[in-house]
Amino acid sequence: MDAKRSSISKNLLTWYDAHRRVLPWRALPGEVPDPYRVWLSEVMLQQTTVAAVRPRFAAWVARWPDFASLAAADDADVMAAWAGLGYYARARNLVKAAKAVVADHDGAFPRTEAQLRTLPGLGAYTAAAVAAIAFGERAVVVDANVERVVARLFAIDTPLPAARPAIRVAADTITPDARAGDFAQAMMDLGSGLCTVRAPKCLLCPLREDCAAFAEGQPERLPRKAAKRVRPQKYGTIFWLRRGDTVRLVRRPPKGLLGGMRALPTGPWATEPPALTDAPAAADWRILPVTIRHGFTHFDLELTLAVGVGEAQEDGEWWPIADLSAAGLPTLFAKAAEAVIESTAAEAVIGRDV
Repeated sequence: MDAKRSSISKNLLTWYDAHRRVLPWRALPGEVPDPYRVWLSEVMLQQTTVAAVRPRFAAWVARWPDFASLAAADDADVMAAWAGLGYYARARNLVKAAKAVVADHDGAFPRTEAQLRTLPGLGAYTAAAVAAIAFGERAVVVDANVERVVARLFAIDTPLPAARPAIRVAADTITPDARAGDFAQAMMDLGSGLCTVRAPKCLLCPLREDCAAFAEGQPERLPRKAAKRVRPQKYGTIFWLRRGDTVRLVRRPPKGLLGGMRALPTGPWATEPPALTDAPAAADWRILPVTIRHGFTHFDLELTLAVGVGEAQEDGEWWPIADLSAAGLPTLFAKAAEAVIESTAAEAVIGRDV
């Protein structure tokens, strides 16, 4: 490691010792990291903010505090506990990985990147993060925050995602052999707190003297991003089938989007509005003047809400409307349920006024 790269790691670790974030999954100085908590936090934090994860992490570890308890958990309970965090394959893989740790590794998490990669759901980033943070193994840990820091440090001008190989090589050159876990977490803290997407706080940054983008005077222009492709638009209908004070819920197929989750019945998600196709019952369906919009990774979805009263013609369960928050509905269906309840409540008030 040359002088500049040595300076970067040394200055960053010194800054981290004074400014590290206190997070519920992080070991405090002098404590031994808990691999289970490190792994769980890294999975939860993918595409999710620290603020959103904090309470969910606390509730999760209170219920399933280790690999053995998670391996024995009911899949439906796990999916309900994950509701709202998105990317639901992560929750299914958590259970699969916990079962593999218990069955194949005597309940102890593997320590190396290569071994960790053999577990379900542990890709390159998660395996590197766990190896470094939980076990102190030297590993190159690159998340979105680290990408931004490294792209600016080395003025890597190639747009993302094409720049990622060069960013990883550059990150490798500054990753120290000692305190690998602290270095990885320091990079994350720097990116989230100082080296932000907009208005980076360069005057407070411990790496500004070694930062090529700071020297150029325009750090916020990096990393460059390729132009976004327009996502396809799809349409669908969500059915609110009521019986008394209950509403019909179904379990989505185990594979595919929102697999295995409780949900309100839907018709197909198609390139044209499907109207009442695949309605769960023969009912006098009424379309509400409300539209639900939701973005997935590969397409945008616009949903119509249809409400009716009747008996269901498909497998499912009747769920108390007053207790719907306990059903663990994904965000999309929770938004739809809230919209239906608000709309029908407003109609009832108008009806009384008339």
